[in-house]
Amino acid sequence: MGLNETIAEIRGLTKRFGGFTAVDAVSFDVRRGEVLGYLGPNGSGKTTTIRMLLGLLTPSGGQASVFGHDVTRESEAIRRRVGYMSQRFALYDELTALENLSFYAGVYGVGEAARVEQAMRTVGLEREAGTRAGALPIGWRQRLALATAIVHQPSLLVLDEPTSGVDPVARRSFWNLIYELAEQGATALVTTHYMDEAEYCHRVGIMRRGRLLAMDTPSALKRSGLQGAAWDVVADPVLQALSLLEGSPSVTRAGLTGDHLRAITSASLEASELAQLLEAGGVRLERLERVEPTLEDVFLALAGE
Repeated sequence: MGLNETIAEIRGLTKRFGGFTAVDAVSFDVRRGEVLGYLGPNGSGKTTTIRMLLGLLTPSGGQASVFGHDVTRESEAIRRRVGYMSQRFALYDELTALENLSFYAGVYGVGEAARVEQAMRTVGLEREAGTRAGALPIGWRQRLALATAIVHQPSLLVLDEPTSGVDPVARRSFWNLIYELAEQGATALVTTHYMDEAEYCHRVGIMRRGRLLAMDTPSALKRSGLQGAAWDVVADPVLQALSLLEGSPSVTRAGLTGDHLRAITSASLEASELAQLLEAGGVRLERLERVEPTLEDVFLALAGE
C-alpha cells in the first residue's frame, strides 16, 4: 500500500448556505500515507470541506467517500477511523493534560492506559502530564490537542488550521510531529492559511472563494501555476521602484516583501532589461536576483491578484 492508494474520493462536492456558495464543485483524492495540504485564506471554504468529509455538514451537491464510506449515509463509520483536530482546541482547561487525554481515549473506546501513555510520548508531553490544560502555553496545548486526535490510532488525521496562533518555532515543531506520524503510516489532511507551511506537504490544494484552483506537488505547482519569472529587487527609493515595476507591461505583478520588492515578469525578460527599466527611471539598483517562485506567488497568480 503506497501513495497511489486512494482512501478518500471527492467529486463535485458543493455546499450552499442560502444564496451563498461556500464550497463550489470541489473534486480531489486523498492518497494513503501522504500529507495533503489544503491551502487558502480564511473564508475560502477549507473548514466547510472538512466538515462535509467528516459528516458534520450535509453537502448541497456532489459526492464524497472516505475509506469507501459515503460521507452522508455512513459518517459514523468514517469518524471511527479519523482523528480530527479543529481550529479551536476542544480541551477542558480545569483538567490536567493526562486527564484530558484519558477522557478523549474513553470517548473513542480506548481503555488501555498504555495507549494513552504512548500518545503522550508521541507528542512529547510526558513532563506536562500533571499540568492543567488551561495553564499550558499554546504550543503545548496544540500538542495535547493532537494527542487527543491520535489516541485511538486513526488511519486518517484531519487537522484544521492546527498551527493558527502559534509562534514559528512551535509551528515547525508541530510539522515535524505530523511527518513522524505519516512515517508511522498515518495519512494527514491539513488545512492552513500559511503559505510557507504548504511547502512541507506532499501535495497542495489551493482554495479561493469556495473553488479549488489547483492541486499538485509544490514543485509542480510552481512550474505550472506561474507563467513567468520571479525576481527579488533591492532598490532605492523603494516606492519609486515599485511604481516603475507596476507601470511596465513586462511585469505582471509587483509588491513589497519585507525590505525588498518582489516582481513577477514575463519568462523571457532578461535581468539587464529589468535593470535598465529601473535605472532609466532614476532608481539606484542595489540587488537584482532571479529566484524560485513561492507558493504565495502561485496563489496570487491563480487567484488573478
